[in-house]
Amino acid sequence: MAIQKTVLSFKKVNFSLQVGDIIYFTSGGVKIGNFNSSQLQNTKKLGEVRKIEYNDVTEEFDIDVYYDDVFYPSNSDLPSSGDYISFVKDKRLNTTSLLGYYASINFVNDSKEKAELFSFGSEFSESSK
Repeated sequence: MAIQKTVLSFKKVNFSLQVGDIIYFTSGGVKIGNFNSSQLQNTKKLGEVRKIEYNDVTEEFDIDVYYDDVFYPSNSDLPSSGDYISFVKDKRLNTTSLLGYYASINFVNDSKEKAELFSFGSEFSESSK
């Protein structure tokens, strides 16, 4: 049981990705816009983000992800080209809701495909009074 490192490279990275986030990957399915139609049972936890760095040579973001080799004993078990990569925030570190008196929200669909937003919700706390 040893901790291993893999590097994921992307041309674009979601701006909210940060060190400490947990990476998941989904194999199979069909890409629809920026989403994947695969079933939940095809989604596996990979590991924790330890470093995010822009590589000037390849013009890509390199994301160092550390994982336990007990779960992924060979490279064939790791994400491959075409797998859908997602991430979640560590709930132990990100426990607060929005603070303040004012919020501005802008939803952008940067895909060429049509997308519909079913629901949006928010929780906030007044920061001072």
